[in-house]
Amino acid sequence: MIVYKESKRTFIEAVAYGQIDDEIETAYVREIGHYTSKAEKTSWRNSMQYMYKVVNDPTIPEDATIIIEYRLPLSVKRIDFMIAGINKQGLDSAVIVELKQWESAEKTDMDGIVRAFVGGKVRELSHPSYQAHAYTQYLEDFSEAVRDNNIQLYPCAFLHNCDTAESLHDSFYDEYTQQAPVFLKNNVREIQDFIKRHIEQGDTQDIIQKIESGKISPSRQLADSLSSMLKGNREFTLLDEQKVVYETALRLSKESTKNHKKVFIVEGGPGTGKSVVAINLLVKLIHDERSVRYVTKNGAPRAVYQAMLKGDKASRDISSLFVSSDGFRESQSSEFDTLIVDEAHRLRAQGGLYGNLGENQVKELINAAKCTIFFIDEDQRVTLTDIGTKAEIHRWAESMDADVTEMELASQFRCNGSDGYLAWLDNVLGIRETANFTLEDANYDFQLMESPEALKAAIVSKNGNNKSRMVAGYCWKWLSAKDSSVYDIEIGDFKAKWNLKADGSSWIIKPNSINEVGCIHTCQGLELDYVGVIIGPDLIVRNGKIITDATKRASSDTSVRGYKKMLKEDPERAQALGDAIVKNTYRTLMTRGMKGCYTYSTDPETQAWFSQLL
Repeated sequence: MIVYKESKRTFIEAVAYGQIDDEIETAYVREIGHYTSKAEKTSWRNSMQYMYKVVNDPTIPEDATIIIEYRLPLSVKRIDFMIAGINKQGLDSAVIVELKQWESAEKTDMDGIVRAFVGGKVRELSHPSYQAHAYTQYLEDFSEAVRDNNIQLYPCAFLHNCDTAESLHDSFYDEYTQQAPVFLKNNVREIQDFIKRHIEQGDTQDIIQKIESGKISPSRQLADSLSSMLKGNREFTLLDEQKVVYETALRLSKESTKNHKKVFIVEGGPGTGKSVVAINLLVKLIHDERSVRYVTKNGAPRAVYQAMLKGDKASRDISSLFVSSDGFRESQSSEFDTLIVDEAHRLRAQGGLYGNLGENQVKELINAAKCTIFFIDEDQRVTLTDIGTKAEIHRWAESMDADVTEMELASQFRCNGSDGYLAWLDNVLGIRETANFTLEDANYDFQLMESPEALKAAIVSKNGNNKSRMVAGYCWKWLSAKDSSVYDIEIGDFKAKWNLKADGSSWIIKPNSINEVGCIHTCQGLELDYVGVIIGPDLIVRNGKIITDATKRASSDTSVRGYKKMLKEDPERAQALGDAIVKNTYRTLMTRGMKGCYTYSTDPETQAWFSQLL
């Protein structure tokens, strides 16, 4: 979507007369449908003053086209600034400029990530060169017009408020800065030269309009790369009814149209292979040249499955295929062929940083695609804001006249294939009554450890292939996120830190993360060989009865944000929701292990009760 598009001559006049921010805002409202924030309008005013200096060079053609805030097709991402024309070889060309108002930036030990002061605090953000190059690759991967017309794209970044930033040019980021150079405040002449090297004549072909009106479909190179990544990866092999669900999903995707939407609900408990089917669908639909995305609310499955699929093939960035459920508020109806929604139980009503944007994520996802596939386990709703239920999906599907198909994945491939363990766990946690009172026939390695030290030792001993980790209920504040020298979890002499912030959502597959403790937010939707679970004070046993207390959760846990207020306003509803969240959390944590689960409770009576059960 093009927000602002004018000739260089018109752009220069708008800036010179102090009108550029108003003109961009007018165009923004016309194209997007609502006003933007005052801060963004101010950023336009400031940044365009610097771009005015850059393009106000007589050797940059007057009839080159300036594009501001170009929204990438099928994405919420927007390119800050582009200038289009013809290069020396006579080819359609566009220079992509990622603009940053940062005054400084620091290096991190995360690939393509820097640290900068933005929005009132220091944050981890994408390196500007990585961002600019990723936008370029996105257009090359998904725009047929770019490929068929051989449109040349040249990315760069411009930090117009930054005097010096050695960290940005550190050799650690060479892979990205060599593909998209970084220019600072005192590099106006250099960025001018960069543009002039690639734009020699004016935009006589309306290059951006070619891209805008062209067909959006994945490139053969992307499809072949994904197929190669999946081939031979045993973790994504389809078994039994997984294959049936997979083929049904492909059929529904093929049959769906803008006027005949399809909704497919796939229900399955832990370890039934929901994500395995989802990833196979993503690769196959890309291969069939369908516009498709893998969607989750939680960032951990996106990061981990992207890394698992990619493996060591660092030459291809596939991050644009793995997106948040928060990005479909502005999508047009049936903009995508298919959306694959994993962990659909984690969807919420409103999104955004403060949970106040949009109307309903289930509605937005069904609206955005011809076919929407929801993989769901209602017993894994673990926050107050989780609304993902089959009833909610049916409600919105019916409102949009979408046909609904339901299937179930029943076979258990995690927990050593033991349905008996899952039934026993549901009974023990008081989630539902079952006839499974013992683990005699469960064929699953469940053990109660005498101390957190013993728990860690057992998990470390099982970590031969880097697939065993410790997790815990979120009952300790994440202090190490701000001060890496402190410990978060202290139980007697035992000390540990939550998952390192530097590892982000992919904590669970980092080689050294065996030394940290994960939580529900960094392991849900993922699996291990062995999992060690510390049960905190939010779940205890008194006189043989499970008692939950969501107020024992750490204040930094967003799962129960607003719970205390709800307790005052509607205590009965709050206690019921809090009880379900705590129980579902431990059910989820205690079913991450394919081969075994080792447990320790911080409460002596609870520890003794588990011992009696075993």
